[in-house]
Amino acid sequence: AAFRLFSWGSSAVTDFLLQHRLLFVSGVQIAIILFANVCAFLLRFEGRIPPPYQQRMWQGMWIVAAVYWAGLVGFRVHRGLWRYVGLHDLVKIFWASVVSTIGLYAVVHPALGWFNYPRSVIILTGLLSLGLLSGIRLAVRWLREFLIPQGRQMLEPGARRVLVVGAGEAGELLVLDLQAHPSYNYRPVAFVDDAPRKQKAILHGVPVLGTIGDIRKAVEESAAQEIIVAIPSATPELKQRILAASEACHLPITTLPNVKQLLDGSVSMRRVRPMSLEDLLQREPIQTDLQELHPLLEGKSVLVTGAGGSIGSELCRQIARYRPAKLVLFERHENSLYSLDLELRETFPRVKTLAVVGDVTSPTQVSEVFRACAPNLVFHAAAHKHVPMMERNQSEAVRNNVLGTRTAGEGALAAGVEHFVLISTDKAVNPTSVMGATKRVAEFLAQDLNGRGKTRFTVVRFGNVLGSSGSVVPLFTEQIRRGGPVTVTHPEIKRFFMTIPEAVQLVLQASVLGRGGDVFVLDMGEQIRVADLARNMIVLSGHVPDQDIKITYTGLRPGEKLYEELFDEAERVEPTAHAKIKRALGRPAFASGELDRHLRDLDALLQTCDADVVVRKLRELVPHYKRNTSDAAK
Repeated sequence: AAFRLFSWGSSAVTDFLLQHRLLFVSGVQIAIILFANVCAFLLRFEGRIPPPYQQRMWQGMWIVAAVYWAGLVGFRVHRGLWRYVGLHDLVKIFWASVVSTIGLYAVVHPALGWFNYPRSVIILTGLLSLGLLSGIRLAVRWLREFLIPQGRQMLEPGARRVLVVGAGEAGELLVLDLQAHPSYNYRPVAFVDDAPRKQKAILHGVPVLGTIGDIRKAVEESAAQEIIVAIPSATPELKQRILAASEACHLPITTLPNVKQLLDGSVSMRRVRPMSLEDLLQREPIQTDLQELHPLLEGKSVLVTGAGGSIGSELCRQIARYRPAKLVLFERHENSLYSLDLELRETFPRVKTLAVVGDVTSPTQVSEVFRACAPNLVFHAAAHKHVPMMERNQSEAVRNNVLGTRTAGEGALAAGVEHFVLISTDKAVNPTSVMGATKRVAEFLAQDLNGRGKTRFTVVRFGNVLGSSGSVVPLFTEQIRRGGPVTVTHPEIKRFFMTIPEAVQLVLQASVLGRGGDVFVLDMGEQIRVADLARNMIVLSGHVPDQDIKITYTGLRPGEKLYEELFDEAERVEPTAHAKIKRALGRPAFASGELDRHLRDLDALLQTCDADVVVRKLRELVPHYKRNTSDAAK
């Protein structure tokens, strides 16, 4: 009841005090200093001030007030917000008190000749002023950040109990923010931290209950309902360890952004977000210098094939930021094309977009679009990428991935396009699938077309993209939503993973680095076990793997390998201007004109509808292609 009465009374005068804050604060501080002066006289004379000294005390009040006020103004102590007082403010109060004490002595002794004004009183006034001015600020901060929040939490027992991982500066600031803003409805109840000196410590009333490895025990002891990772500098390996320690807790896990993302804002509960798979990549995310792209894209006509796909659509979004003169969206799936066109028109109203429903395997249509739009740059993202499905539709994989690339490439040459960028895959290296083999032929084709005209052809090769259509992430998400099981083909299957923004940045950066005939590969770190990815997704959803949701192994599918490769044995790896982008160099796969002959034969074979014959021809084109149809894939 007392707390409710206090809250009601304080809110009634808040508006008035805010309107006259500087005057009110100044008056309070002068009153504190005069009170300190009176206390100094009482202490000097043990509570009984002789009449002559009483008269001198009252005569000197205005001098004390003026001198100390000048000291407060000089050190800008009079304007500070008491509820945010810190060490810097206390240092300023100290020096203001020291300078004011010296100033008071100079005025009353040498200047006025009041030699009966005790020097001990002058010193005591300075000490008491220092203590009282500092103490009232600390009291206000304590009242705001601890007492009032604690009282509100008592009145709001439904506040969500939070375990904070990391008792460093970010964790401390997060706890202060939660305590200062009960409206968040979160209550920090415990820390865990690996630092030995922090064990069993208490920060702002919140105990450190152990190390990261003790998360489960700390959750049980504190009855926490959520885990917040407050370590902005945490490496992916550390985040993986935190996730593993939280596996059996059945709690949602959220995190603060990384250090770079926090540079533009303070640590607060508003910055906390759910932990994502991107946080768990076993390397730091790749960053590229996209400022170089302004002269490449601004004012240019750009065409993206496969614009409705995951990579194609993100390419369009990124390109639109650089204000191209025209952005042509070439896609045969009208629904995805319609959605993307609508999104770009709303987000980038000043960018002229042209949505074209078309097929890259149609030479007539491709030629018409290239002639009408006159693109300066072409990003060829149109391809069939689903490995098992292409094993059942070999002819269509060849028609789209190989002949479609030839059609687009020859159209670019005929239209005088400046730069043509082909999106490839790590599955093109030592392929065991039809999809991988067709993308390898597409790479050969891009390199073969380079040099036939003014168009520079560049290949960009990378691994699996998190969250893209057809990837394991949407599949696992849906399986978890249904309660499992989550299906993984093999316990040891590994893949390179990257985010969609990373993939797009690499493609755009290749446009700058490409000299013609290049094959660029992103340094994607170590491959990640797909089974680990599945476990992480289950934990992030608040479930326990193999307890709440089972993981089952179904066996490798036709065309799948246990692991992927980034470079062919015959390729030489060369660094580029970007530390995380490599260039693959190798000898030409075919003599001049030889690849054209093979592709004409392949085109003719497609008319026979004999998939086995088409695959044999594909194997002739890619000698390293070893088709896998068994579970002993490699």
